[in-house]
Amino acid sequence: MTIIKQDDLIQSIADALQFISYYHPLDYIQAVGRAYEREQSPAARDALAQILTNSRMCAEGHRPICQDTGAVVVFLKVGMGVRFEGDMALDAMINEGVRRAYLHPDNKLRASMVAPPVGKRINTRDNTPAIIYTDIVPGDRLDVALAAKGGGSENKSKFAILNPSDSLVDWVVKTVPTMGAGWCPPGVLGIGIGGTAEKAMVLAKESLMAPIDMDELKVRGPQDPIEELRIEIFDRVNALGIGAQGLGGLTTVVDVKILDYPTHAASLPVGMIPNCAATRHIEFHLDGSGPAVLTPPKLEDWPDVTWQVSEAARRVDLDTLTPEVVQSWKPGDRLLLSGKLLTGRDAAHRRIQEMLERGEGLPQGVDFTNRLIYYVGPVDPVRDEAVGPAGPTTATRMDKFTEMMLSQTGLIGMVGKAERGPVAIESIKKHKAAYLMAVGGAAYLVSQAIRAARVVAFEDLGMEAIYEFEVVDMPVTVAVDANGESVHETGPAEWRVKISEMRRTSNN
Repeated sequence: MTIIKQDDLIQSIADALQFISYYHPLDYIQAVGRAYEREQSPAARDALAQILTNSRMCAEGHRPICQDTGAVVVFLKVGMGVRFEGDMALDAMINEGVRRAYLHPDNKLRASMVAPPVGKRINTRDNTPAIIYTDIVPGDRLDVALAAKGGGSENKSKFAILNPSDSLVDWVVKTVPTMGAGWCPPGVLGIGIGGTAEKAMVLAKESLMAPIDMDELKVRGPQDPIEELRIEIFDRVNALGIGAQGLGGLTTVVDVKILDYPTHAASLPVGMIPNCAATRHIEFHLDGSGPAVLTPPKLEDWPDVTWQVSEAARRVDLDTLTPEVVQSWKPGDRLLLSGKLLTGRDAAHRRIQEMLERGEGLPQGVDFTNRLIYYVGPVDPVRDEAVGPAGPTTATRMDKFTEMMLSQTGLIGMVGKAERGPVAIESIKKHKAAYLMAVGGAAYLVSQAIRAARVVAFEDLGMEAIYEFEVVDMPVTVAVDANGESVHETGPAEWRVKISEMRRTSNN
């Protein structure tokens, strides 16, 4: 019988969560490096360079890859010959490890979990509880697969029960474009097939723990129907031209993972969950000999890519910004923002809406006149940082507030990640405003442009408070201009045609 000490499991969970917060899995970052070398779209190539540069910076600085440090998901396989030494329940041990990891003073991670999920939705402040799946299996050790799953990618999860005669591949290819770019491609698609509704989704999530091996698989060729499916889905999804950050390009996914399970003869349940550019997961085992030993990857194994400011980038003074300047921006323009930048996301927008409806006006000290708002929930700073990693959150969640903000507050522009929906684009066009995109998955790189930060309203909301940032040369791209033209529509459409032409030429 193997005896696993309570403290060893707690420490292993805490260490693993810290580890994956700043070390990308090497297989993922090398796959992105290969995608960068192949990429022909300038916009996508720039986004990939930011992701790769950010990854190396986080590995060197031991700071989070993304400001959304995720919900913790744990898959446990407990050997029947294992006994735990301690007075805590197994779930409680896991959650104590999560608590210690997220409150670590040298690398504080953002707490994103709220309870209850409806109603007050109060932040638990330590990112507990984790989502835990436990299997009892033969053997005398404990196997742990652990991930920190960001909300932007998790929100794009899809599920369907197809007819047994339906094409699973066609469903995936039809569904991926409906996910937009809020899941921060390039990433990995996890697909679960079979079982029942909930089983398919758990399979999809668990499949994302597997190593990336698509390039090797394509070289040796498929050896079973699942591998055939993986290759077909990989090729057809990348042919959509969605590209890095949804800007249009050759690589939307770097791998497709599939797990399956027997199902009812009348059913074909399918779950699909994407992993984003901040892919974070690790596996380890405990055999009673002590805490897990996690070996850091070698920095020389990172792709040799360093993002550089584009010579064509225009510098923008946020403190003297005017509607006329905003209206001069064109889709795809690269800008470097300097000056004061206000922040706000879901909870802050909701409070502003309630205050305006009551006739109270904006909070004291908040003035959006001729200003931009940055959709962000930053990580707390450590040491001499002005702010921790502070990458953009998914802008579409703020679409329903856009008309209010543009019509009632004096706001003239927004910064976020991914596309805007039709309602927001129509409002942007109506008010001759603009939407700028920062790269999701480059949070630490973006934070280097933030030289000072202070909370100006709604301090009780924690990371969802309204901050005022002072930024210097913060890199963004014009995603929707004052005429309502969106690069997230034009870019993928252009590259879908180019990829089709490239494939037709190569086949002739």
